Parts: sequence; structure tokens; C-alpha cells
Amino acid sequence: MTRLAPEPVVVFAASSLTNVLAAAARAYERSTGVSVLVNVGASNSQARQILDGAPADVFCSADEVQMDVVERAGKIAPGTRVVLAFNRLVVVVPKERARRFSAITELFDPSVQRIAVGDPAAVPVGVYTRQYLEGAGLWARIQPRLVPTLNVRAALAAVEAGNADAAFVYATDAPLASRVAVAFEVPVDQMPAIVYPAAVATGGRNAADGRRLLAFLEREPGRAIFVRFGFGVPT
Repeated sequence: MTRLAPEPVVVFAASSLTNVLAAAARAYERSTGVSVLVNVGASNSQARQILDGAPADVFCSADEVQMDVVERAGKIAPGTRVVLAFNRLVVVVPKERARRFSAITELFDPSVQRIAVGDPAAVPVGVYTRQYLEGAGLWARIQPRLVPTLNVRAALAAVEAGNADAAFVYATDAPLASRVAVAFEVPVDQMPAIVYPAAVATGGRNAADGRRLLAFLEREPGRAIFVRFGFGVPT
């Protein structure tokens, strides 16, 4: 009798987790034989899709706010929410005009007219950026130069394509673009904590493997994969 293959695990995840989750999915598939389908996008968009009934087994958000939205709606399994990783903010510029900023106020140089960032009203990287700039007392001054994008990868692409003079992105995304250079690393003590929570979602078809995948991601060897891609992990 032919044994049916198990349902794949469907993961809805933040754009900034694209590469690390692709690597983790391959490792999980090799060790279990269960395939993993990763759907990436801005966390607010992913949360909205889950609320609308998308069949996600696991949700990995780039901030606590979007996970809170999903949890309040009863769309994650109780007791499954964990913190997978941490990140940092950096400013990137086109590689052909690479420079290092001694302070974030160098963004007000006349050569920097368009600064890409995930939508500060909704996308986690934009929300984190706004919180940082508000704390530095620079938000009102810099806001007219901001170009909102759908997610962090779109902000990075805008600089690569020459459509922006700089962008706020996660430190883990910057090395993935060959035509950008890091100009400024936001000091850890000046930026909000960038946290990636994850949980088993209730609308999927393979909750059992969703739980096993989540356990894999938050323990070894999943933790090692996050570290390899530049993320911080809980101690």
C-alpha cells in the first residue's frame, strides 16, 4: 500500500527572514522528509492574510505588534509563541557612492534626497526606524525625504536600482545586495529591540509538523542557522 506523503508545513514569514528560513527549511526537510513552503512578505500583510483565513501552519513576524494582532484574533495556538531571533538597523547607500557616516545627521547632506524604508505606518522595519528617529529627535525633519516601500527587501532594492540615495534596512539584509554598502550602524542602545516572534497558527493543515518545525527553529540546529545568517538568538 502506497503511503501518502505528509502535508507540507506552510510558513508565513517576514521578508527579512527569506534567506534564513529557506536554509532552515532545507535542513528540516532533509532531517524529517516533510517539505516546508515559505511564503514571505511584510509582517503586517502576512498577519492580515492569516486573519482572512490563509492556511498558515506557522507565523514568523518581524515584530511583536503583528503577532499580537494575530494572537488577539485567536489565530495562533495557545502556548506556542516564542522568540526566534533579534536584528539591528543599518543605513545603506549605493556602493559606487560608498561612505561611512560618523552620525545619523549626515543623512541631511544635500546628496541624500530620497531615503527608502518600509512604510513607517505599518511595516515593522519602518516602525522601528520611526521609533529610532523619534527618539533621536529627527523624525519631523527627515520624514519629507522618506520613500515608503512595501517591505525591507523593497527598500534595499530601491537603493540597488538607483531609485533612492539611502535606505534603512536590517543588518541581515545589507550583505545580500551586491550594489549597496553600509554607511551607518544604528547603535544598539539607541534603537528599539528588534524581535522576531513565531507561533503555530490555527488555520493550517499540518499543525503537528508546524509544532515540530517551530521547535527545530528555536533549538539546535535551527539556532545555528539563524546565527550563520547574522541574526541574534535568545540565550
